Amino acid sequence: MMTDPIADMLTRIRNAALARHDRTEVPASKMKQAVAEILKSEGYIADVRPSESNSGKLTIVLKYGRDRSSAIDGVRRVSRPGRRVYVKHDRIPRVLSGLGISILSTSHGLMSDRDARKNKLGGELLCEVW
Repeated sequence: MMTDPIADMLTRIRNAALARHDRTEVPASKMKQAVAEILKSEGYIADVRPSESNSGKLTIVLKYGRDRSSAIDGVRRVSRPGRRVYVKHDRIPRVLSGLGISILSTSHGLMSDRDARKNKLGGELLCEVW
């Protein structure tokens, strides 16, 4: 039984990027789909789609540079099942002075730190990506 499916997804992405795989598959859920869509819109992954072989999985296509360096340098899970971290809109931390992003779960759904600050929404700080 998995206690933290978001951390599992982030670890699969991190491991696949370190191993220079083209894609990775994760078990599907609405929250994982939303996190992957934010990563795609921010330019950290190339694509996210339902898996062709198994309908219960998401295929995440990773993004690399010309020298085969990954677009994702690091990922950190902030709020865990054992320790939830909530922030107000004016207390959302900047990741690497704005070079990375935070993903928050707000009352209006999942969004990046930039969108949450713009909409003046706080919430649960799920993870940081740089």
